[in-house]
Amino acid sequence: MPTGQIFINGKWQAPLTGETYAPINPANEEAIAPVAKGDERDIDAAVAAARKAFDEGPWPRMSPHERGRLVWKLGDLIQQNLDEMAKLESLCTGKTLFDSGKVEIPFAAEVFRYFAGWATKIHGETLQLRDNAFTFTLRQPVGVVGAIVPWNFPFLLSSWKLGPALAAGNTVVLKPASQTPLTALKFAELVAEAGLPEGVVNVVTGPGGKIGMAMVRDPRVDKIAFTGSTEVGKQIMREAAGTLKRLSLELGGKSPNIVFADADMEAAIRGAMTGIFYNKGEVCAAGSRLFLEDKVHDEFMSKLTERVKGLKVGDPLEKSTRMGPVVSKQQMDTVLSYIESGKQEGARLVAGGGRASVGNGKGYFIEPTIFDGVTNRMKIAREEIFGPVLSVIPFKSVEEGIAQGNATTYGLAAAVWTRDVSKALKAARAIRAGTVWVNAYNLFDAALPFGGFKESGFGREMGSAGLDHYTEVKTVWVDLS
Repeated sequence: MPTGQIFINGKWQAPLTGETYAPINPANEEAIAPVAKGDERDIDAAVAAARKAFDEGPWPRMSPHERGRLVWKLGDLIQQNLDEMAKLESLCTGKTLFDSGKVEIPFAAEVFRYFAGWATKIHGETLQLRDNAFTFTLRQPVGVVGAIVPWNFPFLLSSWKLGPALAAGNTVVLKPASQTPLTALKFAELVAEAGLPEGVVNVVTGPGGKIGMAMVRDPRVDKIAFTGSTEVGKQIMREAAGTLKRLSLELGGKSPNIVFADADMEAAIRGAMTGIFYNKGEVCAAGSRLFLEDKVHDEFMSKLTERVKGLKVGDPLEKSTRMGPVVSKQQMDTVLSYIESGKQEGARLVAGGGRASVGNGKGYFIEPTIFDGVTNRMKIAREEIFGPVLSVIPFKSVEEGIAQGNATTYGLAAAVWTRDVSKALKAARAIRAGTVWVNAYNLFDAALPFGGFKESGFGREMGSAGLDHYTEVKTVWVDLS
């Protein structure tokens, strides 16, 4: 892919600023490659291209079968370029090559294939209401979609927006996070290779505060699909009010991972590890609050801390590494400040608690950290840390566990661990979160909708519910009298 350029209307071009910047590899603090530093003028050009492609181009008028074939082809091309995309993802984010290459990029390819199948299955309804009228509904694409994605799962979360948007016949302007733009740029290359019409997918890189909000304010953009912090989500809502554009917001989380005394302890320990240490805890659905029923608390903690101390932190490109660096120095400093807050508020540090020593001392590595004796009043239990920091909170009864789990402004995900099916189902219904796992954590499928309650946002991604956000319903009344 060309360096220092953006992708607009099917062509690579230099940003109008003429400037570039270099994302930093968080594992060694070295610059990776020059990337275009676009601004509002580039967004203006990208939106104009997407608008023209939607209003005048073939994409929304193409047969659903053909459009689905091209979306499927994108999935195939992602799979064919798996190794390169996985390496680019790991270089920018610090996630392990195993996570990128074995889990996330293949999942993204599957998302495109899943939504390719939906292209021929988007339909309205016929309603027989009156003898002298023929009434029916149509489902039509929303129009121009602005997709704004974060740095923790750059390409996977892009696929959750691009797949349904394209299958439904929309055009897209993709704004990747400034720290992690390389897989988005590689995808633009695949868009051209797949043969999508000009202007259907546009990719602009640069500072999110400037160019992301330019899309939000632009009246030619019909919908914003955003994943990121709750704070920025609220700002997007305020800015979008000016044009009343459609929004889907997948925001922060402080998800409860609730272990009852009758759980399979070994499985629950593995789930607790996955819940908070997968992708270094930089997961919006991370199980960052671990609730342990007091009957099993001591045994569980003993085994969990022992397991955590054996977790290898290191170079994400090495096969033996289980946890890489957090994404940036700013994020490292933020996480370390939360760790200090936990100590000051009286939580008991039982594992980790500082920077991890790796190689020559370069890189933004943090030790997997566990605090015990936490309460929901503490900052580390209330606020999203977005790092490998686990808060352990004890409870005495099913009712208390659920109540404490719900004692948060967030509602993105949760998990319960128990062998009692009745208890599991009652807890799943009572927990106010968009996803509740039972005896599992961090499992996803393209057919299952994902999104939040409360301040974790609204709208859903993936599944048929996710597709609905990329269509408008039109009613047609034909008078037969």
